[in-house]
Amino acid sequence: MAKDSKKEGKYFEAVGRRKTAVARVRIMPGETGFTVNGLDYKKYFKTDRDRESAYAPLKLISSEKIGVSAKASGSGLPSQAGAVSLGMARAFIKMDAGHRPTLKAAGLLTRDPRMVERKKYGLKKARRAPQWAKR
Repeated sequence: MAKDSKKEGKYFEAVGRRKTAVARVRIMPGETGFTVNGLDYKKYFKTDRDRESAYAPLKLISSEKIGVSAKASGSGLPSQAGAVSLGMARAFIKMDAGHRPTLKAAGLLTRDPRMVERKKYGLKKARRAPQWAKR
């Protein structure tokens, strides 16, 4: 697939992450379509919220024909949508650095640092202690 893309023309690639989800996004100027793991993004992301999250950078930078191909893995669909969004925003900056102020103002270049806290020994979850009984 990568060999075919290089023959057709230049593409811009970037990686986006959210929680444990990772998305490798390729932007191909002059093409159309938005696929995630080989499926149309509307079929892959079930909820409107996830679709809007993934599509946000493309909505801001929609001056020309741009094709997007993403491979997402890990975590759940909402996190994958966030990872695709970040990867797409980073790829747009590689394509044209002039897009940076627009994307930055929309908050699409910020990597969400929140991760699941690890479970500690002696506790039931990360912070949940066993129930205490006086007798």
